[in-house]
Amino acid sequence: MKKYKKAEQDFQITQERYLQLLAQKEELEYQLAQQTAEATYASLQEEEIRTLHQNVRRLKHDMKNHMMVLASYLNGNDYEAAKAYTSEILDKLNAMHSYIETGNSLLNHILNEKLEHARNLGISIQAEIETLAFANMRSIDFSALLTNLLDNAIEASKKEENPEMRIRIAAERGYQTIRVKNRISGSVLQSNPNLVTTKQEKDLHGMGIRQIKEIVDSYNGMYDFYEEDNFFCVGVFIPQ
Repeated sequence: MKKYKKAEQDFQITQERYLQLLAQKEELEYQLAQQTAEATYASLQEEEIRTLHQNVRRLKHDMKNHMMVLASYLNGNDYEAAKAYTSEILDKLNAMHSYIETGNSLLNHILNEKLEHARNLGISIQAEIETLAFANMRSIDFSALLTNLLDNAIEASKKEENPEMRIRIAAERGYQTIRVKNRISGSVLQSNPNLVTTKQEKDLHGMGIRQIKEIVDSYNGMYDFYEEDNFFCVGVFIPQ
């Protein structure tokens, strides 16, 4: 009987030790995945910045030629041609947007990639970004959350005559918040109050809504879908 109890105690100790080691293993795997993701996004960020710098250097190199062309138009009193050429140069300058640097390589990559895509579609962008780490969120969850928010707004903006998006990422009253707004010509919530996507009705705001809610709920956060001043608005609030 004593041997049986001793064996049972040894088994319990071994089982507890096994569970501790398993938990440590899972924690190490999670940390490795996080670090790997950070390294990947840091590499992508470096490449994006390198491309931006190359474009700036190319523009600086071309500016001398541009000035010579403008000078020739002005010397020939061809002011209309000079104005048209200046407009072309300004269009090129406006097409070159500064790189958003937040101190968070994953946030940098997603924002710069998605906002560049939006600008290429002719969508006007206003962005107010604070330096936030979202350290309590797994990279895969944060990526899915922000990507869904931006993709929904971009897709919905495609059908607007004067598309505009506004993004604000900031700390508010103990929460790390993401607010994404896009201009709308008619109420989304009146026509589709539950933001449901069906095969017959491809309401673009329905895409990813369930995933957004699930991710925010998993971190005990809050979300809000509303409309104001002809904008469809989504706000998510993750506890700090």
